[in-house]
Amino acid sequence: MAERIGVYICHCGSNIAGKVDCADVAGFAGRIRNVAVSRDYQFMCSDPGQEMIIRDIREYGLNRVVVASCSPRLHEKTFQKACARGGLNPYLMQHACIREHCSWITADPVEATAKAKHIVEAAVERVGRHQELFSREVDVLPDVMVVGAGIAGIQAALDIAKSGHRVHLVEKAPSIGGHMAQFDKTFPTLDCAACISTPKMVAVSQEPNINLMTWSEVVDVSGFVGNYTVTVLHKPRYINASICTGCGACLEKCPTKAPSEFNEGLGTRKAIYRNSPQAVPNTPVIDGTICRKITKDKCGLCQQICPTGAIDYTMQESREVFHVGSVVLATGYDTMDPTPMAEYGYGRYGEVYTALQFERLNNAVGPTGGKIVMKNGESPESVAIIHCVGSRDRNYHEYCSRTCCMYALKYDHLIKDKIGHHAKVYNFYIDMRCFGKGYEEFYRRVQDEGVTFIRGRPAEIVQENGKLVVVGEDTLLSMNVRVPVDMVVLCTAMEPRADMPEVARVFGVAQGQDGFFLEEHPKLGPVSTATDGVFLAGACQGPKDIPDAVSHASGGAAQALALAARGKVSISPTTSWINPDICIGCKVCIGLCAYSAIEFDERRQVSVINEAMCKGCGSCAGYCPSGAAQIKHFNENQIFDEIDGLLGMMPGIPIMPDAAGAEHETQLHARAGEPA
Repeated sequence: MAERIGVYICHCGSNIAGKVDCADVAGFAGRIRNVAVSRDYQFMCSDPGQEMIIRDIREYGLNRVVVASCSPRLHEKTFQKACARGGLNPYLMQHACIREHCSWITADPVEATAKAKHIVEAAVERVGRHQELFSREVDVLPDVMVVGAGIAGIQAALDIAKSGHRVHLVEKAPSIGGHMAQFDKTFPTLDCAACISTPKMVAVSQEPNINLMTWSEVVDVSGFVGNYTVTVLHKPRYINASICTGCGACLEKCPTKAPSEFNEGLGTRKAIYRNSPQAVPNTPVIDGTICRKITKDKCGLCQQICPTGAIDYTMQESREVFHVGSVVLATGYDTMDPTPMAEYGYGRYGEVYTALQFERLNNAVGPTGGKIVMKNGESPESVAIIHCVGSRDRNYHEYCSRTCCMYALKYDHLIKDKIGHHAKVYNFYIDMRCFGKGYEEFYRRVQDEGVTFIRGRPAEIVQENGKLVVVGEDTLLSMNVRVPVDMVVLCTAMEPRADMPEVARVFGVAQGQDGFFLEEHPKLGPVSTATDGVFLAGACQGPKDIPDAVSHASGGAAQALALAARGKVSISPTTSWINPDICIGCKVCIGLCAYSAIEFDERRQVSVINEAMCKGCGSCAGYCPSGAAQIKHFNENQIFDEIDGLLGMMPGIPIMPDAAGAEHETQLHARAGEPA
């Protein structure tokens, strides 16, 4: 069948038309061979724009369509669906990007128009090689796995469980709650963090549709959207949770101590411990690396006094396999260690604290019982709070951590409230970013309480005469300042967890330039990932405060439920395939595949693609020494024709007017029988 191609050039308002002469590009496209109709329209993604495509498919008998507009990430599926409604296979459409790749990055309108013509010609030549592809539907398993049980993971698990679906909630720590369990109060309402989070934690433990697994982590994921097989490693707790009553007798008698991670190194914990009295589950855990019974076969005191006989030193790690339809990642964040920023003296000066350490000082069940005191037991009379430590800094993290301004204001209020209004509090800031509901009002409240705000990032902190001195510049007054204080609090950056690369590898998701998990689209797909069926929740996707993390988690839960409720999912046909007539059986592709989607057929001595697991990443096709591995919809013929069109190597048509306005040809060769 002869090709009949329709070409549609979008103005995108002024986004494209502001630099590209769209009518000229449409006129040029109409002269390319096999183009039956060429149009330009202000908004091709609008209903009238899509109806234009559908009408032309039917009236002109189009069997190929090219749409030149914005990024395919934004609207390729939109136009594929429009083609399908017109009766055309959606994979016989090619989406060309003349916004991000042309109008937005090209200063000269003449050059931008010429470039748009090249891009459109490349798309027209490519689409002629397209073949019909068909998606297929597979059943979706109803269970969902949520990884991480901070406030985001808790919210996602509860939302999914309410629908009646089974949730497997995995947390690598001994108890759930994440960083929120460490907080004292929350901004801007000053609600008790435990009063908010503890009922949700208890609800998780009591919800029959939630299978809670703490002290566990995911070690392997295989399968595909709707049918994932997840292997969970259970670390030995050395306590039988089914018979432990949580009486705490063992905690009192254990003689071995270690720095408390939950208290951020302020104070100690026992070898047998739980993070806090509100811990869920309330069953303690034994640290096998320091327990004298486990490491040296000595002591055993906790086992002797346990009234229920729940302690078992012989426990071993175990693995459990789950079959789920989708996964929600809620692995949270770490706070930056400011030690490398030597100018602030963290680790050298005893009264320089990180924000989380200050949270523990404020907490009623923290190491000081909620009293803000220095290491000598006295309350500080003056405190400096330094914003943006590691954030908005090219040497560390260029992004804003979003929460620092507000929790610094919370600290201002807590210091004034607990120590007294005579205490002097200094905030060294770059900009105050109080963007949320009630945040600006809280900022005004703290100002009225007498807190001093100094605009400027300090250069260093030194110690003079037993006092810490913050040295910096007040950029509003254009003068250098030296502020002596008793205590310094560093508002450290939120950053990706240290194990994020490994988690990303296990779940097959990507990380952005900032290290956080990369969403499918920053605006239209903030909870989805490039791996179908794997969704994001909370601060693992980027810095968030509690309300944003909770709402983001509910969004991730909704996406997982949408899959489960439908019961079926469409699998993309743009997968790899291996030509058995060309494959030499070298097995190189098997080791390259990140999704374990390639197997070796011993009988035929060739590699075979499992299309259900393949994501079409192209690693195999790019490396295959024989050229047997190809990607459907991105095969060599399609790519080479696209390159030829991009370089103007197809049969000659005018591309760019010369200085006199007369058009000239830029093709590198011409049709057979015509002069080059």
